[in-house]
Amino acid sequence: MAAPLAVVTGAGRRLGFEVCEALLDRGYQVVALYRTATPELETLASRGATTLSIDLARADQVEALLTQLQALGPLALLVNNASEFTPDTSSTAELAVAAARLMQINAIAPLQLMAGLADSLRHYGEQSGRPALIVNITDIFVEKPNPRFAAYCASKAALSNLTLSYARQLAPHVRVNALMPGPVKFLPSHTEAQIKQVLSETLLAREGGFQSVVMQLLALVDNDYMTGALIPVDGGRRLA
Repeated sequence: MAAPLAVVTGAGRRLGFEVCEALLDRGYQVVALYRTATPELETLASRGATTLSIDLARADQVEALLTQLQALGPLALLVNNASEFTPDTSSTAELAVAAARLMQINAIAPLQLMAGLADSLRHYGEQSGRPALIVNITDIFVEKPNPRFAAYCASKAALSNLTLSYARQLAPHVRVNALMPGPVKFLPSHTEAQIKQVLSETLLAREGGFQSVVMQLLALVDNDYMTGALIPVDGGRRLA
């Protein structure tokens, strides 16, 4: 039997790259979608992954990509990982433009992919006798929004709600779940003060690391009796 096919967005760095590595380790045929070329993509390509450039901010590019992905055959796994994270601005004109971009990247593009690849996912579920899987990467801000990032939080909340809608729509041959990361891996731009503040608001008082999310994603792969789940991987930060 052919290797199961997985599509991962935002695969060029950080969590997306780690997810692709883990899936390759499991024998998946990986299609890694990215916006900007990185050395990590070269690593994935050297391991046999297919790398495709796509700007998820462009709905027309997503539509064009769907035809290419549909031709690859039944899809076992879709991971909507790509994300953009920007603070709100004081200018309402700028805010409207930024919010539309965030909504397109963080919610509408995943919607396009889920809708456009639904038949491919169903086909895998029917053919294999085991449901295909969609995993959407949202954020704990879905439950505990940050006022400075209201537009971003709203876009992730939209993706969270889409997760529930598509879990109902695509059952029983496709499962749809979401992971809600917290402070998994700080960016180099984070200051020591910022890191200290975030960790003081996290019950486990440490970074989770990308593997904390990867492990939970693989748990969803293994447990085929989970759908419509919104799972925090946040060290308890949403409770602090």
